[in-house]
Amino acid sequence: MSGRVDSSMVTTANELPGYRIVRNFGIVRGIVVRSRSVIGTLGAALQTFFGGNITILTNLCEQTREDAYELLLQHAAQHGANAVVAMRYDATEVMQGVTEVLAYGTAVQVERLP
Repeated sequence: MSGRVDSSMVTTANELPGYRIVRNFGIVRGIVVRSRSVIGTLGAALQTFFGGNITILTNLCEQTREDAYELLLQHAAQHGANAVVAMRYDATEVMQGVTEVLAYGTAVQVERLP
């Protein structure tokens, strides 16, 4: 078994086109809790002053989602899955400046359709 499910085998749909679900392992997740650094907060405040895309925060959010997604792929593989269906993201502010990002879905074993 590999250390992670291949990202091509992950979908937000309830089924994976061209495959049949043969086993359901249940819900799996990847969770990351991040805070902004003081320098990042100052940089974001400066970018906010000028308007437009706040690239410092965009990059932080993108990296956090990527990390949560990678943990999801690893968690699914630990259960013996080779695919994840119904994948979603959720985010919650735990406290001011600290955000939890959750990637979750249903770990399944699939077989290619004939």
